[in-house]
Amino acid sequence: MSTQFLFISGPEIFIIILIVVMLFGADKIPEIARGLGKTMRQVKDATNDIKKEIKDSAEKQGIDTEFTRDIKDGISKVKDNIDDMTGPIKRL
Repeated sequence: MSTQFLFISGPEIFIIILIVVMLFGADKIPEIARGLGKTMRQVKDATNDIKKEIKDSAEKQGIDTEFTRDIKDGISKVKDNIDDMTGPIKRL
């Protein structure tokens, strides 16, 4: 059984890594990874800030945020029930 990450198998990942090393060189890869990490952190922080702004705005306007939480809980319960019922079917 092979592991797949984003529909890419092991040999494909190896080829991609090989191409990156050939294009940028081994000494540039840590810099690229660092820059990518910083960018991902900035995107995550911006996303969290936007979520916080929306939540704060909703609370100031008196919008009940518990309502959406209740809906999410209901959806997850339905998903769990469906998984429980289809579990034996998936195993076949």
